[in-house]
Parts: sequence; structure tokens; C-alpha cells
Amino acid sequence: MIFEAPDAGFDGMVTTNYLSGKLSEVIFERLLNYDYMARPVKLVPGTVEAMPEISDGGKTFIFHLRKGIYFTPDAAFKGKRRELVATDYIYTFKRVLDPAIHSTDVNFLAGKIVGLDALAEKALKSGHFDYDAPVAGLQALDRYTLRIQLNQPDYNFLYMMAFPSGFGAMAREVVETYGRDIGQHPVGTGPYMLQQYTPTSKIILVANPDYRHVVWDFKDGGEPGDADIVKAMQGKTIPQIGRVEINIVQEEQSRWLGFAQRQFDLDFLPQVAAPKVMAGKDLKPEFAQQGFHLYRAYEPGITFTIFNMTDPMVGGYSLEKIALRRAIAMAYNTQTEIDLLRKGQAIPAQMVTPVGMAGFDAAYRKSTTYDPELANKLLDHFGYRRGADGYRTLPDGKPLTVQIARETDVFYTEQAELWKRGLDQIGIRVDFPVSNFQDHQKAAQECKLMIWNTSWAADYPDGENFLQLLYGPNAHRGNMACYQSAKFDALYNKAMAIPPGPERTHLYTEMNQQMEADTPWQVQTTRVRNWLSQPWVVGFKKHPILNAEWPYLDVSPH
Repeated sequence: MIFEAPDAGFDGMVTTNYLSGKLSEVIFERLLNYDYMARPVKLVPGTVEAMPEISDGGKTFIFHLRKGIYFTPDAAFKGKRRELVATDYIYTFKRVLDPAIHSTDVNFLAGKIVGLDALAEKALKSGHFDYDAPVAGLQALDRYTLRIQLNQPDYNFLYMMAFPSGFGAMAREVVETYGRDIGQHPVGTGPYMLQQYTPTSKIILVANPDYRHVVWDFKDGGEPGDADIVKAMQGKTIPQIGRVEINIVQEEQSRWLGFAQRQFDLDFLPQVAAPKVMAGKDLKPEFAQQGFHLYRAYEPGITFTIFNMTDPMVGGYSLEKIALRRAIAMAYNTQTEIDLLRKGQAIPAQMVTPVGMAGFDAAYRKSTTYDPELANKLLDHFGYRRGADGYRTLPDGKPLTVQIARETDVFYTEQAELWKRGLDQIGIRVDFPVSNFQDHQKAAQECKLMIWNTSWAADYPDGENFLQLLYGPNAHRGNMACYQSAKFDALYNKAMAIPPGPERTHLYTEMNQQMEADTPWQVQTTRVRNWLSQPWVVGFKKHPILNAEWPYLDVSPH
């Protein structure tokens, strides 16, 4: 396997690093999981015997854990075999709300579970989170029975219980043993365990020898190739692959050459190699003849640019500040990004909710498209005057220079050039402060970046997962634009109170319209992922939500 960038450790609760999520997913187990083959996606039991009992109008859930599930051995257990029990999930969920953890998953549980927020608020005042304090909404009725009570019905709550990288059960004694180093000491109950970890270089996972007996038992999902996968995998135990070796290869050309030379088994095709390998939506004959398997799908996510709404230069809600952000957004040529930078392997994103997610409106078209002529008129109208050098000032005559944070990769260098060409057309100076993704993410969470190009991939298959990134109470958490809109928040709260369907989809569309009116974001693309596997890889089908398919695969002799 190849990772295109370094991970950020194995504690999925404190990082939104996609690659860390892939690792956490196969080490830590959630109450619920996804059917590997079903499309649309379908929830299935994870560590529980069956889907939960739901009562009290959708506010109470009772989960019955399977008996005989064990954590992998660790010194923290002092030589004893440690079984997974209901209190492990209670501890895990409490940890999400511990202010000292600074969990990136707070948005998923904040305000939802009876009594949990009160415990967090008490910790904020005292400086100590009491993990032994009872929480009315989190109760272990016995060793294997967990009852969760919500403040109000939440139609996406079960998806959160299957959240791949964040809510896998952790053992309290392990976390307390390793403290701040817990991100380098993952101990879970999943199909894989860590054998070797060389940060920024190599990660080796091996099959958990104590993993319970799980059989590959999925039905044909109705997509091309499904019948062959079912025939090859049905009845096999999970996992079949005993060792997963992950190499960090950041340079795209090197990744492609390594795959082409049979050094790696599975990878998505780097964009730089797409013109050489792809003929439209298919592999060119010379690559198909080599036995490479192609699985092509839209990534369940979007790329976008955030504007810091608290920044003195580009933030604020006055008409002239909104005009500035909209003009900047209209200076960026998304189609050129797709054609040149992404080699055609993307489509324009029209709304916050991406294609394939509940709440996506196929007829919706965004208003801030590439239009430097209109952007210039907008800036002229609101008093952003050009100087003798052709660059504009603020309406009060002060200098106007925007800063767009970027990473070091070649793609971001080229994207910066594209940004500069567009901003030069509308007379706005721009600088590009350079750092790594983790530092930019931290700064954005703290509302310290002016402008940043980033992305988000689905954690669960509903548009809420994306719209919550603009919800006011999530500022300094997932809301990295630090956007505050009473209108948006009211629509969000109304949508969350009703089940999925046309009415909620309409509210999602209204939220998109409100976001565009204020322009804290400019949505740009949904990427196309061309997953390639070697001829000997059996069973691969990219899941829209699960990040790591390794437990469901096999390899044939070669």
C-alpha cells in the first residue's frame, strides 16, 4: 500500500488526518459498521450482536455487545486478557467531550447525549474531567449492554456510531498508561494491530491473531464486477491478508512508477499519471492488458476555499466584505484546475453537499463561478480602487493584500500560480504563506488563517456531515471559517429535527444559498478517484465511507 502523505498518529479522536483515519479504522472497532458491498451504503452490526433497540421516539438506543471480544495484548493490561465491555464505549464517548483532549470529533456528540455536555462544562470550570462521574445518557445496564439516551431525536446518530476513525472503543487503562503518547500506541479489538511504526516512512500492520471469527458474507451490490467479488470471497474468514505494509510516497510520479513496477498492490492513480494511463473513463489497452483492475468513483467529498470570517481583511458581514470575498472567489478558475492541475480527474462541485450524499440536489448551480469581469465590477462598485500599479486598496485607502495558506506539494504550488493569475486580473495582491497541513489545520481551527484551500470527505452519508462545518456553534472546532449566521443556524436546526426526505433536502439547499450569500466558502471540485489494483488483489471495491478495505480483501498466488 501507499500513503500519499504522512499520517498524524493513531488517535483518530484528535486528528482529521484522512490517512490516520484509515489506520484507526482497522485497529479500533465501532458499535456499528457498514456492509462492504451494499450501495447505497447500509449499516450493519459491528461489535454488537444486532442492530440496536430504539425507543422513546428515537431518543433511546440499547446496544448488546458480543461476548468474547478482546483487546490485543499490551503491558497496560498487566498480563491479563482484557475483554471489550460496555463501559469502554462510555469511556470513549466521554473522552470526545473532555476539553483537555481537544477532540476534532466534538461536533458529533456535543449537545446530543443527556448529561454529557454538563460534565464537559464542569471540566472547563474545574480543569479536570471526571471520567468516573455518571452520565444519565450513557449507562452500562450490565457488562455487555449499553444504553444511550439523546436529548432529542437525531436521524444520523446511528451513522455516528459507525464513524470509521473516531468512535472505535479504547481501553481506559491503555490511554492512561501512555498519556500524550497514546497516538503512537494503538490498542484495539480490530482485525489488525500495529507491528512497526516509522513516522513519515513506513507502517506495518499485521492480522490480529486473537480476532474473533468473522466470515465474509455480503451480497451482490448490483455494480459491475460485484458477482465476481462475491464468488471469490464468500465464506472466507476476515481478514485474509496477514500483513499490510504501508509506504509513505509523497511525490506523485514516484507513486505511479512504484505501482507500475509491481512494488505496490493497491493505490489510486495519481493525477499526474492520468493522461498516460486513462482513455476517458477506462484504462488504455496497454494497461488493461497488464491485468490492472480499475475501480472508478467520485470521491464522497469536496475541495473548497475557506475565508476566515473573523479576519480584519477578508472577514466580516458588511456588504463590502462580502463583495471582496465573492470577487476573490470569482477570480479562481475551477475548470482550469480540473483540466490542467487535476488532469481531468474531477468535476465542478456546485454545493456543500457532494454528489452521492443524502441531501444532494443535482439541479443546484452555485452563483460564484469564474467571472473576473463581474468580479472587477463588484470591487469597483464597493470602492476597492486601483492604484497606479494596477492593484487595489481597501475602500478606506489602506493596502489590500490577501494571504492564501498553502502546503509544499507540487499541486499546491501550481494552484497558487492559478490563484495569482486570477487575482492579478482583478487587481488584488496575494501572498502564499507555506506550511504543512497539520499546522494549517490547527491555525484554521483557531481562526488564525486568512484564506486556505482544503477538502472534506464524508464521515457518514448525509449532507449534515458537510453542513455542520458551517454551523455557528462549531466554530473553533470543525467550522474553520469561524462562520456565524443566525439564518444558517436556524435552517440547520430545523433540518436536524426532521427525517431524511424532500423537506430536509430543501432546507439543505437553503443553507447552501445562505452560505453563498455570505461566502465563507467557495466550493470547487469533487475529485474522481481511479483506484488501481494489481491482478493478484481479490475483492477490491471502494467503499464510499469506509477508508480501509484491507480486511475484506485477499491475494491470489502470483
